[in-house]
Amino acid sequence: MRFHTRKWIKPQDLNPNGTLFGGRLLEWIDEEAALYAIIQLENPKTVTKFMSEIDFKSSAKPGDIVEIGLDVVAFGKASLTLSCEVRNKMTRESIITIDKIVMVGLDEQGTPKAHGKTEVEFVKNRLKT
Repeated sequence: MRFHTRKWIKPQDLNPNGTLFGGRLLEWIDEEAALYAIIQLENPKTVTKFMSEIDFKSSAKPGDIVEIGLDVVAFGKASLTLSCEVRNKMTRESIITIDKIVMVGLDEQGTPKAHGKTEVEFVKNRLKT
């Protein structure tokens, strides 16, 4: 799992129990998956099609730092399937796992657009030196 983004839990991120609001966490995950897929598919018109079961394993409290990790599960014709784990940066305790997030690249008409990708590419390898 590659952990890409860290978030610091602040008062505006909390639910009435004083812990991290699940909806806020899902917002962060969706944004991270979208950014990752846009870069991999080289298509800014990439959307979330599907998220599998979401498994909340623990919580986070104010002041905690969480990190969002993604792995590529598969490349489809117009899609990219990811898995996700969010964990506490300091304790490494898992907070949430999602086995399957499907992101789809679209064309100008909003229909799935084939991308021809079959493996993860790193931006540094795309740059000509």
